[in-house]
Amino acid sequence: MAETLLDIRGLKTWFKTDDGMVRAVDGVDLRIERGETVGVVGESGCGKTVTARSVLKLIDMPPGRFEDGQILWQGRDLIPLPQDEMNKVRAREIAIVFQEPMTSLNPVYTVGDQIAEVIAQHQKLNKKQALEGAAEMLRLVNIPNPQRRIHDYPHQFSGGMRQRVMIAMALSCRPKLLIADEPTTALDVTIQAQILELMQEMKERFGMAIMLITHAMGVVAETCQRVTVMYAGKVVEEAPVRELFGSPRHPYTQGLIRSIPRVDRAATHKERLEAIPGTVPSLLEPPPGCRFAARCRFVTEVCTRAMPTMKEVSPGHFVRCVL
Repeated sequence: MAETLLDIRGLKTWFKTDDGMVRAVDGVDLRIERGETVGVVGESGCGKTVTARSVLKLIDMPPGRFEDGQILWQGRDLIPLPQDEMNKVRAREIAIVFQEPMTSLNPVYTVGDQIAEVIAQHQKLNKKQALEGAAEMLRLVNIPNPQRRIHDYPHQFSGGMRQRVMIAMALSCRPKLLIADEPTTALDVTIQAQILELMQEMKERFGMAIMLITHAMGVVAETCQRVTVMYAGKVVEEAPVRELFGSPRHPYTQGLIRSIPRVDRAATHKERLEAIPGTVPSLLEPPPGCRFAARCRFVTEVCTRAMPTMKEVSPGHFVRCVL
C-alpha cells in the first residue's frame, strides 16, 4: 500500500471582501502519495494556487479564512497548528517554488544568504556551514561555479537560473513534498524543459513527491502520474494521467485537451485550435448546480439545479458530472 503524505478533505478557503465572500476554494479533496507527481490543472482563477498556499497556511488572515475542511499531513491536521509548529513543517517537510522566479527572490540579499537562511533555521548550522550547504545546493541544480555565485545577487542571474535558485532553496532541507506553482511561467520553451527535467532528477534523488500546478497539459502528460482538474474552486475530475488523456469524462477536461496544439498533425491537417467559450464564473456568487454549465455544450436542465457529486467511473477515475 502506498503511503499517503497529503490528504486534503473538503477544504474551503474563502476571502472576505467589500463585495462579499469569495469562495476561492470551495470543498476540494486532493491526495498525494509518497514519491508520486500529481498535476493540478485548470484556468486562472480556478483555485489552484490558493489550494497550494492553503497547505502551508500562506494565506493572509484576514481577509482569508479556512471555512471548513482538513489538510492532513501524514495524518496530522495542519489547519489548527500554531505558527511555530507550522514553521517546523515549512521547508523541512513541505517546500514550495512560487509562480514567478523574477520576483520571488529578495533583490537586496545574495542568493547564497537567502538559501543559507533556510538551511540555518531548520538544520541549526552556523553561517559558514549554511553557506557551504547553499553552494552544494547550487551545484546540485547545475549552476556553474557555485562557490562564487553564492555571493551574487538575483539580478545577476537569468530567469532560468533564478528558477534553479528557487528550486535549490526549496530542496535545501530535503522535503518530502515539493509544491511547484507553475514553475515554468515566463521562461522560454528550452529553459522550461530543463527546469522540468531538473525537478524530475531532484525528485528521484531525494525520493520526494511533487504537486505540480500548471496550465500546460503537455507538461502534465510528460511528468505526472495522476491529474486533478479544478474549475471554479472545485475538483471536477481526477484520474491517472493515461486514463485522463485517453478517456476524459468531464466536458471541461475534454475542452482543455482539445485546446492542445497537435504537432503530429500540423503538416497534414489545417485545424483551428478549439477554445472553451465564456469565462470562469464569479466566485462571489457561484451559480447553482454545475459551475461549468454556462459554458458546457452538453448542458441540460438538471445541470443547473444541483451540484453534481464526484463519482468513480472506473478504478481511480472520478468525475463531477451528471452525464
